[in-house]
Amino acid sequence: MSSQPFDPFKSMDIKTTPFHHEEEVWFWFMGANQARLDGAARMSGQGGPVRPCEPVDILRILDRLYRSRHLSLEHFRILRHYGERLSAPDKWKPREARAAIFWREAMSALREVFIQKGIITIAEEEKNNNNLIWMHEAAERLNNRWGMRSMR
Repeated sequence: MSSQPFDPFKSMDIKTTPFHHEEEVWFWFMGANQARLDGAARMSGQGGPVRPCEPVDILRILDRLYRSRHLSLEHFRILRHYGERLSAPDKWKPREARAAIFWREAMSALREVFIQKGIITIAEEEKNNNNLIWMHEAAERLNNRWGMRSMR
């Protein structure tokens, strides 16, 4: 079994442009889905950069996350509502604070899958930062296990 997911664009020698952030993927998906509902004809390769996925791929990811109970119907309600507004909920607004928590949970679950599938890319400095955070958290767990004081 290969470590890389199947990418149909590679077999056609098409250069794809991955997304930079999970919210960018979500807002692209909502726009593409709205265009489809409005009756837009599907015309591949027109209207911007070629992306490493189709909207149906995002639907499959959402279905899998729902069936595995990583996302709830409340997550989907909030994703749809704020996706239609094309803006994330603001955690500092009292009316959106709860929605912001669900939004971050959903974006976190989606981010993991999007990275695995090559839909979004991580900048090199972010990879290094994530490794440092992981190493610090691992050291904290070891210190707690052995009764040592925190490094903070």
